Order: sequence, then structure tokens, then C-alpha cells
Amino acid sequence: MSGAALGIEIVVVFFLALFLLHRYGDFKKQQRMVLFGTLLAWYLCFLIVFILPLDVSTTIYKQCKIDHKESTSVPTGSPLPFNHTTANTSPCYKPWSYIPDGIMPVFWRVVYWTSQCLTWLLLPFMQSYARSGGFSITRKIKTALIENAIYYRTYLLIFGSLLIYVAVHPEWHLYELQTIGITAANTWGLFLLVLLLGYGLVEIPRSYWNASRHGHLLIKTYFKASKLMTEKADAEENLEDIMEEVRKVSEAIKYNHPLRKCVDTILRKCPVDYQDKMGRNMDDYEDFDDKQNTYPSEKSLVKLHKQVIYAVQRHNRTRVQWQILLQQAVHLEDVAKNEASSTHQFVHSFPPSEPAGLFVRYVYTLTVEWYWECLLKRWFYRLLSVVLTLFSVAVVWSECTFFSTRPVLSLFAVFIQLAERDYNYLYIEMACFVTIFFLCTCVYSTVFRIRVFNYYYLASHHQTDAYSLQFSGMLFCRLTPPLCLNFLGLIHMDSAISHQQKEQTAYTSIMGSMRVLSFIANGFYIYYPMLIVILCIATYFSLGTRCLNLLGFQQFMGDSEMTSDLIDEGKELIRREKRKRQRIEDGENRRRVSGFDFSLVQTHDLTTLCPRTAQQLQSQRFPPGGGGDQTQSEQRGSTGLRLLRGTRTHCARRRML
Repeated sequence: MSGAALGIEIVVVFFLALFLLHRYGDFKKQQRMVLFGTLLAWYLCFLIVFILPLDVSTTIYKQCKIDHKESTSVPTGSPLPFNHTTANTSPCYKPWSYIPDGIMPVFWRVVYWTSQCLTWLLLPFMQSYARSGGFSITRKIKTALIENAIYYRTYLLIFGSLLIYVAVHPEWHLYELQTIGITAANTWGLFLLVLLLGYGLVEIPRSYWNASRHGHLLIKTYFKASKLMTEKADAEENLEDIMEEVRKVSEAIKYNHPLRKCVDTILRKCPVDYQDKMGRNMDDYEDFDDKQNTYPSEKSLVKLHKQVIYAVQRHNRTRVQWQILLQQAVHLEDVAKNEASSTHQFVHSFPPSEPAGLFVRYVYTLTVEWYWECLLKRWFYRLLSVVLTLFSVAVVWSECTFFSTRPVLSLFAVFIQLAERDYNYLYIEMACFVTIFFLCTCVYSTVFRIRVFNYYYLASHHQTDAYSLQFSGMLFCRLTPPLCLNFLGLIHMDSAISHQQKEQTAYTSIMGSMRVLSFIANGFYIYYPMLIVILCIATYFSLGTRCLNLLGFQQFMGDSEMTSDLIDEGKELIRREKRKRQRIEDGENRRRVSGFDFSLVQTHDLTTLCPRTAQQLQSQRFPPGGGGDQTQSEQRGSTGLRLLRGTRTHCARRRML
């Protein structure tokens, strides 16, 4: 099993990152460079999270060998624990997931330095490249270099200053220079990590508790519907304005103009219906006259191209999000109606658009759905919220006390040390994985939830733009290394913080000794995480939400008059959309009933079968005087349907006779 666990997790993590990228990105429309860069950034960060527990168990095994100073040998006749692969004469048992020496240091160096190159050098460049409106690769590269010139100059200035400092102080080596660079990156990441973690530790348990309250969830959905409709209308208006500019440019620059290729590139990025309208209004046989008319410059076309990409993506995103939110609102209203049902079968307002699969047909039936949606789901969410709350309390307590080694106050350090006494490696790995997974969930979920106006927004169902995808990759690469170091400090596996002479993990060894900068190792890394208490209190009382509400950014506040108005508006919008959807389905049903047989069976075919009844069918199909209201049309349709069925029987009998 040596190295097998490492290989399995490498493969599993890759498919996990690929699944998340497929959920948020669009494999068909987005550039391959954007998808590859985001996938690599997410993959490397998830690898650190999943592989670190194996590094911890291997380090504990090495520490045991150092403590007993005995070489391993397999005893005879001694029983082994179920989760141990080999045994020896000492209490040290090799873990089932043991990784041979020399593999982990190389693995961590490759993962860490690749992720750092991505987040500080490549992803910012790729971000500007993907957002550029240039019409050629050279123009996009030039734009990306110009936009990132300030950052690159800053990096060169810092690096040059450090080289001069090392040259002036000969006692310093390049190893200390590398450690300073890693410490600076981790310090920046830890500063942002505590802010995001303080929000997630409170908001995630609270979100599951609120999800168990169907009434609260429905009201909040109405509020979101009102805000989303405003954003949707604004996106449509912005798209129409941009398309009007594109139309003017397309009419001004004719087919033989040197910039016509740029205009054609812009037109291909427009929605199909707008392309058809512009194509009908074009006169490609009219030549341009550069002496009499003024034409847009290439720079203005680049700017227009960039605006078109942004406007189309925003319009598509709001349209898809509105349909998803409408389905959620209808489902929550159905849950509220079915709670008082005595039949214990879930009734949907609208039938599903897709046929039911085997799981829905035989397992997740209407009765099972009723018990889950109306009874069990809320209690499951409440229980999950309580468990997550206990985890959050344990994290806050451990963040404030992890520097104390005698006595050990960090709860996670206590759990790991208890398992270390019995060398229960499976428990150690599971405890480490659950702890670090919860920390990453609190941080990463905040990254997925936050929204910086319309510049950074991760939207599911393939609606995230290239800029937001790459920005999330940058954040993950900057947050994951300090998060893992913080986790190692919580379980007292980082000697720079715990000041214990123990075997270091391979992950800690590549970070270098933090004692080079003692004021960071003994000060910032220890006391700054205590700020998480203040952030949790602020999040619990929704101070950030109240501040945004005061600044004019409408947030969901139960005691606000503006919130009540938006809830009423959203409720009316959902009711209106339901009526529209109901009318569409009723119209389809009427057309299906009234026009089904007439569209499939031709009158001349019926005449050959039975000429006498063909005239009656013709009068039902094309009644004298035409027109008529909708009720008469429905009556004629139902009458014609009955008459057609009777005609078939009558004609068949006459043929038999």
C-alpha cells in the first residue's frame, strides 16, 4: 500500500476539480487557456488539502521511530490492529498509507511553487488576456502586459531590494531569502484567511438552520427575485444599447473596409437574434469612401468588442439565474402547500419537463418526496446546523489557544495526541481530513458566495465568466498554504509556533524556518488569528449586512421597510411568472387536443375512405365565417376530435360491408 493512497487521492482530486469547473465554467464557449489555468489552480489547492493528512500520519510514524531508536522488524505471533499494515518490536507500526522517504518533499515543492507561480505571475496575465477586446493574439498579449506592468515592476523592485540586502549581509544565504518570500506570501494569505474564516464559521451553520425554516427561505427567495429582476432588466437594457452601437458600426464599415474583419468578429459574439436583424439591414454592395465619412478606429472597436463580451455574458447569466430562481420559488411554494396534505403525497404545481427516471419512479416516489420535503429535511438541516456550530466553536477556541502547549488547550491537538498514543493512524488521518475539510469549506464557500459588484461573481450552471474563474484560482492558491500551516499549528505539528522539538512534516520543511523573521513567527502568526472572535461576533449580528444596507446596497433585513417592499414585489413577480407559465401550458394542451388529428390526417385521405363524412370534417376544420372567440375554437376542436374518432369507426364498418 506504500504510495497507493497518494496515487488514488491524486486521481480523485483531479476529477473533483474537473467537476467543479464544469459546474461553474463553460467547456464549450470559454477559452481553453482559461479553463486549463483555473483547473490547474483548483487542482493544486485541493491536492494540498487531501494529501496533508497522509503527511501528518507519516510524520507521526517517523517521530515514533526517533523516540524509540529501534529499527523496524516484524514480530511473530503478535496481533496487529486492523488499520496497520506492518508491525515491529517497538510500539511503532507503519501506517497503511505510509509514503516512502523522499517522495513528499519533492511533491510539495512541485505543488507549492507551481501554485505560487500561477497566482502571482501567470493567472493575472491570463486574466487580462481573457478580458482583452483585442482581435489578435499579439494585441491581447500586449494589452495583458501593459495592465500587469505595475504588478511586475513591484515584484522586481521587492526582489531586487532583497538581493541587495543579502549582498550587504554575507551571513544571509539564498535559503533565508526564499523563506522571506514564502513568509510574505503566507502573511498576506493569513490576513485574508482570517477575514473569510470568521464569516464562514458563523454563516455556514446559520444558512443550514435557515434552510430548515421554509417560510423564511421562501421570503428570502422573493427578496432575491426582486433584486434579480432589477439586475436582469438592467442587463437587457445595457445589451440593447451595446447592440445599437454595434449596428451603427456595422452599417458604417462596409464589406471592403480594412476593419471589416474586426466588425465580423464582434458580430459573432452577439446573440443570434441580433445577428439576424443586423444582417437584414446591411447593404454589402455599397463601397466605403474614406474621404467623406468618418469611421471608428481600431481602438474604439477593441473597446466595443470588450463591452459586447461583457454585456452578452451578463445577459445570459441573469436570464439563466432567473429561471433557476423561479423554479426554486415554485418548489418552495409547493412545499408550503403540501405540508397540510393528508394524502402524504407531494403534488407539483407544474409537471416535470423531463420524464421520470428509474430512481424517481421506484425509489424517490411522491410519498417519499413528501416525507423528505415536508418532514425529514428540516430536521436533518437542523441537526447538521448544530453539528457545524459545535465545529465552529471548537475552531474558535483552538485558534485562541493553540499557542499553549503546557497544558494543551487546542481541542484538535488533544484529539490528535490521544490517537498518537495508540498510533491509530486511520483515526489520525480521518480527524485531520475532517478538520481541514471543515476549515476549507468555511473559507472556500465564502469565496464562492462573495460578490464584488459585477467584476467578481461565481455563478453556477456554467454562468461564471473567465475573469471570475481565474480570480477564484488566484484566491485559492494564496489562501490554501497559510490555511494548511494554520491547521498544523492547531494540532501542534508546526515547531515554529509550538516551539517543540519534533519531527517536521514534509510540508512544513519546504516552508523554511519562520525563526528567520521572529516578529512574524512569535507575533503575527500567533495573535492575529484571535481576531476571528471579533469577526464571528460581527457576522452573528450581521454588522456587515447592516453597513451595506446603510450605504444603499439593499440586503435582506427582516426588520427593514425596504426589505418588506422588495419581498412583496418579488412575490408578485413570481405570481406573474407562474400565470404566464400556466397560460403557455394551457395553450399547448389546447393545441394538442384541438389540432392533433387534423394535423396528422389529410382530408383527401378521409374522402377516399368515406366521402359523406369528409364534408362534416371540413366544416369543423374550416367553419363558415371563420374567426370566433377562444371558447368557440375550443368547442370546435373537441367536437372535431369526437367526430374524427366516430368517422374512423363508421368508415371502417362501411369498408367491411
